[in-house]
Amino acid sequence: MKNKDIKELIKKETKRQNEGIELIASENYASKEVRKACSSILTNKYAEGYPGRRYYGGCEFVDQIERLAISNACKLFGAKFANVQPHSGSQANAAAYHALLPNGGKILSLTLNDGGHLTHGSPVSFSSFEYEFVFYSLKDGHLDYNEILRVAKKEKPGLLLAGYSAYPYSIDFKRLSEIAKEVDCLFMVDMAHIAGLVAAGEHMSPIPYADVVTSTTHKTLRGPRGGLILTNNEELIKKINSAVFPFYQGGPLEHIIAAKAICFKEALDHSFKEYIHRVVENTFECASEFKRLGAVSSGTDNHLFLLNVLDSYGITGKEAQNKLEEIGITLNKNMIPNDTKKPNETSGLRIGFAASTTRGCTKDQARKIAQIIHHYLKNEISKDEAKKEVKSITSKWKKITSI
Repeated sequence: MKNKDIKELIKKETKRQNEGIELIASENYASKEVRKACSSILTNKYAEGYPGRRYYGGCEFVDQIERLAISNACKLFGAKFANVQPHSGSQANAAAYHALLPNGGKILSLTLNDGGHLTHGSPVSFSSFEYEFVFYSLKDGHLDYNEILRVAKKEKPGLLLAGYSAYPYSIDFKRLSEIAKEVDCLFMVDMAHIAGLVAAGEHMSPIPYADVVTSTTHKTLRGPRGGLILTNNEELIKKINSAVFPFYQGGPLEHIIAAKAICFKEALDHSFKEYIHRVVENTFECASEFKRLGAVSSGTDNHLFLLNVLDSYGITGKEAQNKLEEIGITLNKNMIPNDTKKPNETSGLRIGFAASTTRGCTKDQARKIAQIIHHYLKNEISKDEAKKEVKSITSKWKKITSI
């Protein structure tokens, strides 16, 4: 494939993003400054090790960049220590597990079908091969802290894990930390999905309560694709640093670390707090509109909610995802609590508003989006009518390249 073929495909992807409505809860649009750093000459530099302790020469300036990223992350989240080198959230979790349970052990987490992540014990993930996972479940779609305590007392895990990929409600990290203390185990939070909400004060922070907190930087934080680990424990950060490098990773991606530094700085601005508040508002309005229309939807306290399309429209999540992609609405099939369908089909959709809000989505438009999806899945409007409605919304939004 020639370079011009790649350029043409990038143009097509740009067109797709500009003309479509992005509702995948784990996606967002990074700023120009973040994208510039991602494509900078910093990608040329090898810098194995940590600032001041590299295995290569010529690291004077990347050391300063990485120190700035660490400082910005700690300031943003109120943490004492940070590792900004993980290439992804999955690698951040792997390193955190190793730092907390270096010889393996038992981890208690939310059952995957109720909203856990692959690295939280999926049989196809490294996590289930290296650790013994046991699970707690939701009750009526919500965390049941008494049930979590009961399971924790029964299973006696070495680590209690919180933070989820498809949980639409607030999480009481203080209560979970009390449960961990009661059963004498460590407590870890994977806040990949809600990191932006935590940074903006729209969700309780896990930092004062958890031994270790992991995150991605590209979801609600609106930064580059990558991972992050935070802790207030000086002994643990030493173990975390060793687990990231040299145990799991080699050279860090200093161009991405520079972009992370910019992302954290952007999230410290008051405008980011306003943005996240609008994300929460838009998500609530869309979920509420589905309920008003008679669809079966979860509630929401954050940036996402779950729509039961099997009960609402008589189709699977996979079928709904594919049908909506035909009109320019991108979202993902998702398991819902007590789902009777397989993971490659599902009964539900996960819908999030972090990306669309970045482009300028309003509360009125969030309600309109629910109406388009509802009427199209019920076959009450044609494909052409639905596409026209989508275009009428996205034509008013910012272009991807101007963000």
